[in-house]
Amino acid sequence: MHLNNRVLITGGSGFIGSHLCERLLGEGNEVLCVDNFYTGARHNIEHLLTHKHFDLLRHDITYPLSVEVDEIYNLACPASPIHYQLDPVQTTKTCVLGAINMLGLANRLKARILQASTSEVYGDPTMHPQTEGYWGNVNPIGPRSCYDEGKRCAETLFFDYWRQHKTKIRVARIFNTYGPRMHPNDGRVVSNFVVQALQNNDITLYGDGRQTRSFCYVTDLVDALIRMMKADDTVTGPINFGNPNEVSVHALAETIIDMTGSKSRVVCLPLPKDDPKRRQPDITSAKSKLDWLPATNLRDGLAETIAYFRWFLKN
Repeated sequence: MHLNNRVLITGGSGFIGSHLCERLLGEGNEVLCVDNFYTGARHNIEHLLTHKHFDLLRHDITYPLSVEVDEIYNLACPASPIHYQLDPVQTTKTCVLGAINMLGLANRLKARILQASTSEVYGDPTMHPQTEGYWGNVNPIGPRSCYDEGKRCAETLFFDYWRQHKTKIRVARIFNTYGPRMHPNDGRVVSNFVVQALQNNDITLYGDGRQTRSFCYVTDLVDALIRMMKADDTVTGPINFGNPNEVSVHALAETIIDMTGSKSRVVCLPLPKDDPKRRQPDITSAKSKLDWLPATNLRDGLAETIAYFRWFLKN
């Protein structure tokens, strides 16, 4: 069998990373999964460990790494407020030093490198929906800044390497993504609500529940990342990836209660500091440059996610 590429995925045992590992192996690539297991989980990639073209390396990307690869997907970083606020200094180091180390590796190897950036670079946006040209409304000294500003600095580094060293970069701005293998205790709205509903606990809304999010199913996002990596080197991004169908947090809670048959009731708690009120991607650029559109509707994606958490909570 001819292997297409040797691909390095940092954060490869995480929620999105494990799905990306799976898909790239299925397409005939050799995959090197690198993770320090801070938020990633071995059970996410357990089924891949016996694959002859899959390698796992425990490593923290704040330290340099010397391997030989053709492509790098840089996904390593805790991505939920509960996890990235637990050690904010380490979160910033992962964003910034991790980017420097992976860009240095890509530059030496002349490899293509994709940065998993985030909609959080827009902060609590004053523009709606958010386009890639919007510079954001970010608090540089708040409790979310380690992640928001860390990812903004990583983008700066990517584009400076591109200008200074002609590194083959791609920057993907990822909006809310959900699906099987989400961390059950990451504090994110979908995993929170599903776990609470399955256990018939109160569903905790922050604020009045009128704040909105746009939810993209994980396999749709993985498709977007791979399309971007395969695109011409002129497609540097940043490009928004997400589902533009906006839904209120309260409506999401009601949908999950209905789909799980839960006896949970909805309770409201104070809104956390700097929590964005609205989040919706403008994906015009993804459509025109990569011919990408999310294909999974919310109820179908939630059905898969609920089934996963039913299994997870029993095991």
